[in-house]
Amino acid sequence: MIEESRQRSIAYGLSETEKPDFSPIARTDFSLLLEQNRILHAHALPVMETLYEQIINTHNMVILTDVNGLIVHTLGDDDFLEKANRVALKPGVIWSEASKGTNAIGTAIVENQPVQIHANEHYLQANHFLTCSAAPISDHQGNVIGVLDVTGDQSSFHKHTMALVRMSAQMIENHLFSTAFQHSITLHFNTRPEFIGTLMEGIASFSPSGSFLSANKTGLFQLGLSLSALQSHTFSSLFGLPISALFDHYRTAMPGLLNLCMPSGVRVYGRAELNSANSLFQHSAELVRSNDDDARDSARSGNLGSPSAHATNQNARRLSGLRYLNTGDPQVAALIDKVNKVLGRDIPILVMGETGTGKELLAQAIHNDSPRANGPFVAVNCASIPETLIESELFGYEDGAFTGARKKGAVGKILQGNGGTLFLDEIGDMPFSLQARLLRVLQERMVTPLGSTKSIPVNIELICATNRNLRDMIAKGEFREDLYYRLNGLVVRLPPLRERTDIETVVEKILLAESAGKTYTVSPEIMQLFKQHNWPGNFRQLTNLLRTAIVMADRENIIQRQHLPDDFLEDIDLCRTRKPEESANWRVSNGANLEEMEISVIQQALESNGGNVSATAKALGVSRNTIYRKLPPQK
Repeated sequence: MIEESRQRSIAYGLSETEKPDFSPIARTDFSLLLEQNRILHAHALPVMETLYEQIINTHNMVILTDVNGLIVHTLGDDDFLEKANRVALKPGVIWSEASKGTNAIGTAIVENQPVQIHANEHYLQANHFLTCSAAPISDHQGNVIGVLDVTGDQSSFHKHTMALVRMSAQMIENHLFSTAFQHSITLHFNTRPEFIGTLMEGIASFSPSGSFLSANKTGLFQLGLSLSALQSHTFSSLFGLPISALFDHYRTAMPGLLNLCMPSGVRVYGRAELNSANSLFQHSAELVRSNDDDARDSARSGNLGSPSAHATNQNARRLSGLRYLNTGDPQVAALIDKVNKVLGRDIPILVMGETGTGKELLAQAIHNDSPRANGPFVAVNCASIPETLIESELFGYEDGAFTGARKKGAVGKILQGNGGTLFLDEIGDMPFSLQARLLRVLQERMVTPLGSTKSIPVNIELICATNRNLRDMIAKGEFREDLYYRLNGLVVRLPPLRERTDIETVVEKILLAESAGKTYTVSPEIMQLFKQHNWPGNFRQLTNLLRTAIVMADRENIIQRQHLPDDFLEDIDLCRTRKPEESANWRVSNGANLEEMEISVIQQALESNGGNVSATAKALGVSRNTIYRKLPPQK
């Protein structure tokens, strides 16, 4: 790494012996810089002071820079600060690689990782008397926003300095993370309860409705997924617990640590901070309450136990129950009526619908209204798990079942759902070789983990979902016919957003869930645009659009045209100028099946975005992987 940095230094035109310009930037520019880095500086300063107390009187200094390596603040021993000034280690001076060659600050920015540069490893000979240990500081989106550095006389080098700097940088990141999501649900978790509240804890934040927002570096490491891969997840899919159950837990008198299960099968302990999300949740529940619903709640509570013991449970589940989804559309009302008739009857449910229509939300609501509501809800996206891992994910495995298997093995998703509901999303993407095993489990109600000779009884309610035409797949030999008839006890179809008549109510509920306690409405002009739009990305697209609009509206209470993303407005204008025959083509012929419609919409969206997959995914409200997976392979 140092050699590569030296090569870059040469390419910058720097000479090891020359004396670069060490003059700081102008005072007015520096004042502007401080204002731009105000939040970083505010959260870093107390950490810097604590760090300095640990290295005081060791001929060292603590340095904070911005993302470009420009020094924002320093703390240090007087005798060493005098030496540091000789090489311009002071506020207002840039220590990027392009300016100073190989050095811990500049190289840490380029490499985006902690770096220690000792003595003559520095490119400039003037800096050979230094030892520098630097760690980049990232925001909640993973973007580097600054660097924390400890620099000292190379004669006072200590091997533990780098560890102190890394820990301090992580503390700053965690402080910044907490500030960014102070109105969200924040979960602190670790496999060992004693690590919660320490730098070893993972931190993840969710919206009041349970959608994943972000996680710190330790959280990403423990979850085993990248930040982009986590964007399609929810609290339930990551930790095997309905968001309503989380609120139930913290309404008890003395809530203890949560016991949660991650997608990897590893169990963790957790402590959640609900902040303003709890009051928002309760407020939203009140909006969907009706007298008839309350009467049914009391009757149901009476069957399960005393009304007082279950009142809070019913309130907590109100947002994620079936009637919350019943917002006035006749198709959805008919669907909910069908589902209510099979609740608790051990009849599997197969949900059909385009991507983004809310299939997992429906599955969660079915679980929450069922007699199994107090059991686990385990969601598995069959399309997001690599084919080589899906068997071990579903069925679990014993110690030593295969190379790389964890010691003591892992509990599979099916067993995690024992006593509750197993939701298999994108069931059409399950490998053909595993379909027979799944069928056997459903028929025998027994699971045999990989590498084991013992079968374990399992009691689950099964809900599956797909956006593919399973009958066509059966005809092509891609899906087992016997499994299909085992899954489709009740088949329901979630209508796409463009076919629904309740968009006003849907928009109101999304705004309520995403606005962190503030009240937003949509202007009549914009609501009319929403009703006319095709919504190829369905609810995901609408939700993402409204989140952006809320941020853009800031303190304004009414969302207007200027608050909407440019790509959405461009799509609206394109639809207005498109000829009737082109519009019909965009919607695809009535004879096309669901899968063909999706492919057609994606292909035309790609054309509209000049073949840019990222822009297309954003416009449709889906991930890039979904675009790649849906499109037929190129010949």
